[in-house]
Amino acid sequence: MSDMQQIRQVLEGALLVAGKPLSLDQLLHLFADAEQRPGREELKAVLEDIETDCAGHGYELKRVASGFRFQAREELAPWLTRLWEEKPARYSRALLETLAIIAYRQPITRGDIEEIRGVAVSSNIMRTLLEREWVRVVGHRDVPGKPALYATTRLFLDYFNLQKLGDLPPLNEIRDLTEINPELEFEGVDLPPEREPSEDVDSLEEVEADDESELSTIGEEADEALAGDDDSALQ
Repeated sequence: MSDMQQIRQVLEGALLVAGKPLSLDQLLHLFADAEQRPGREELKAVLEDIETDCAGHGYELKRVASGFRFQAREELAPWLTRLWEEKPARYSRALLETLAIIAYRQPITRGDIEEIRGVAVSSNIMRTLLEREWVRVVGHRDVPGKPALYATTRLFLDYFNLQKLGDLPPLNEIRDLTEINPELEFEGVDLPPEREPSEDVDSLEEVEADDESELSTIGEEADEALAGDDDSALQ
């Protein structure tokens, strides 16, 4: 067996049993012998070969925020969901709107979210997002009451198959929240009538113009923060 074949087998085995994405550093640490340890570029080349060879199969090698993982192809979801007797969680429009606003306007307070949506954000929604670890508290705004500032996490990016916040689609492409991710099992819950936004309150539509220009900068800053907080955990 050649060295490259062995490296490939080690990577494939690790990705199959890990149960979570593995970063390049974690994959490099699998090779304890410094003399036999491949370089980063060599490792990337092997991963690219594995990704190419997955073409035509029911699974793929996917790179997300936390690293690489094997996963079933998304288009197979209608068949694969029949493997589980328990129905997947269903999320309301209110929850998805709240999550979308946090993703595009982070860091953001609960009060800001309520201004944009025009309705109150229930405690259950915020609790669900925090428990799923899709969002987290990243600080507090320096105003009376010190409201918490919320931002998305790497788990959020991993769940939606994203490497970084800059990969989020433009707002005008996600007007229909049912298309954010078919695996969300969207539950069409009617919301109370939204109030007409005043001149100093942004609606989701008004957010588009300024947010799309700012998204790249926001994404880079948030991605850097995520990298700084999470890299130590990945070591």
